[in-house]
Amino acid sequence: MSDQKPAVLFVCVHNAGRSQMAAGWLRHLAGDRVDVFSAGSEPADRINAVAVAAMAEEGIDIAGEQPAVLTTDAVRQADVVVTMGCGDACPVFPGKRYEDWALTDPAGLPIEQVRPVRDEVRRRVETLLGELL
Repeated sequence: MSDQKPAVLFVCVHNAGRSQMAAGWLRHLAGDRVDVFSAGSEPADRINAVAVAAMAEEGIDIAGEQPAVLTTDAVRQADVVVTMGCGDACPVFPGKRYEDWALTDPAGLPIEQVRPVRDEVRRRVETLLGELL
């Protein structure tokens, strides 16, 4: 890896839950040491309120985030692309690191069922961060 800080792109279909929680964790844990982006192949109108509440319990505010559409440029600029159920919608470029995280979609779930997803996302983000820095 070069002297530049690594860039990580989290991708899920709606960019409203899992990818937003992952981006929130990485920003929280890495500070300015990593550039963090998230996007969706079919972005929702707004972020999942239960995901916002689950992250707020950990002191992380993702309420101001907006789901964004996945672009080829976003993938091209990332060093690591982490997909979460977006399948073939994510373009693949040589030389990039791709990971697919099988995580429960928090859409429509009560907070009691979103907390374990949030905690699994944190565990995976911590592992990824340890590999990047």
